[in-house]
Amino acid sequence: MDVTPCVLEFQRYESDTITKIVKAISDIFDKTKHVVSLEAHSFRSSPPPLPKGNPSINIQNSYSNGRDRSIVIKNPLDDLERIGGGDKLALYTTTLTAVRRTFEACNQLHVELENALREEEELRKRQGEASSTHIPRFFSVFSFPEIEEATQNFDPSLKIGEGGYGTIFKGFLRHTEVAIKMLNAHSLQGPSEFQQEVAILSKLRHSNLVTLIGACPEAWTLIYEYLPNGSLEDRLSCKDNTPPLSWQTRIRIATELCSVLIFLHSRKPQSVVHGDLKPSNILLDSNFVCKLSDFGISRLLSRGEGSSNNTTLYCKTNPKGTFAYMDPEFLSSGELTPKSDVYAFGIILLQLLTGRRPLGITKEVQYALDSGKLKTVLDTSAGDWPFVRAEQWARLALRCCEMSRKCRADLVSDVWRVLDPMRTSCGSSSSFRLGTEEHFQPQVPSYFICPIFQEVMQDPHVAADGFTYEAEALRGWLDSGHDTSPMTNLKLEHKYHVPNHALHSAIQDWLQQH
Repeated sequence: MDVTPCVLEFQRYESDTITKIVKAISDIFDKTKHVVSLEAHSFRSSPPPLPKGNPSINIQNSYSNGRDRSIVIKNPLDDLERIGGGDKLALYTTTLTAVRRTFEACNQLHVELENALREEEELRKRQGEASSTHIPRFFSVFSFPEIEEATQNFDPSLKIGEGGYGTIFKGFLRHTEVAIKMLNAHSLQGPSEFQQEVAILSKLRHSNLVTLIGACPEAWTLIYEYLPNGSLEDRLSCKDNTPPLSWQTRIRIATELCSVLIFLHSRKPQSVVHGDLKPSNILLDSNFVCKLSDFGISRLLSRGEGSSNNTTLYCKTNPKGTFAYMDPEFLSSGELTPKSDVYAFGIILLQLLTGRRPLGITKEVQYALDSGKLKTVLDTSAGDWPFVRAEQWARLALRCCEMSRKCRADLVSDVWRVLDPMRTSCGSSSSFRLGTEEHFQPQVPSYFICPIFQEVMQDPHVAADGFTYEAEALRGWLDSGHDTSPMTNLKLEHKYHVPNHALHSAIQDWLQQH
């Protein structure tokens, strides 16, 4: 319904209060986008004419729906003495009434506005202070009662991890087995780490990134896919008497980790630096495929339009992370770069090779190489390492761990060029096994696995990016509004996908044989 614009006439034009009222009304209209009718009493006799040079204050706005509103405040003559007797009293009464009603309207609007802003702020806080974070539609938000039910009221027997960050429970949420990570509510970094984890993992998809299913903002809780084989750290230490990983599996894990780091570092327009790369943040699924996790202190580095992958990107920040894996240059300069991840990656390579703790590992391996005693530091529980490959691996890892980041190996041109042929040569020809134990299992070819679902595909389809996905997973990805590749994050030329009949036939043949 249209509201007729009204005119408020105040007869004491020098009053600062009038100016404040005008500003308040203007601000409220601009913020609330409401059309409000304010009424002022008319004069019993016509007011005197305005003098020359005495301007009117005119505030007018039009809305797209066609409704106009205006407030006009006229500055009349200041010689009210010319108005006598009853007219003067009537004018004074009219002015007071107009001011009173204006103040009442202002107060009412201010109360409404303050209430609306307060409700918005409370809602923002309930959502984990992450209102500025874009959350895709496939990302689920869970309630605290759902978390309680999934963990059976936080049953200690379901606890699968604990540390300074908080506690991790295994649970069932909406008929899905999940890992529920509850961040420490008393930690000063809890909110920022929660927000960063959501910002990174809710937007990225890679076969070697842990899948963030959703979150419960009110409890600083993150919900991930459940990965039954724990962390790489647990496996290297044979926690709970788990069998050791074979050297073939270690090569595959290293190659997968290299792949996901290349993916993160080469993203545009923002490169992602993990910043806390270590074995405890590398998780293993049922097929021992590695999944990089814990992006709470990661950083996004903006890449200019004309910059290349060789451009040095960095951000100044206080050093955080685990000391043994921290880039020495980062510790001294506070500059976090993709090469900081390369340093940590090199330490992990040495641990995969030797099974030793990270502190002092570079000196131990370097001394063993120089003295021709590399075999003495190899982890024999992984089986019989091919010596030529082991030596090549050791030298590559030490290049990643150079003190100067300028001297460190490049993940694409140096590391991948060495690791991928290693993986290819031992992957298909050898059974997937754990250490020296006879736990032979048929290794599922990696190209049979859907990059999104991480399961053997039943209905493989090829997307515009050239990669093959499970049809259901691909439809879910596209239907949720994505127009980028789940693997490369580059824009898709189109959203059509076609069946991969050749791969489907190969998968069926393999399943029949195994």
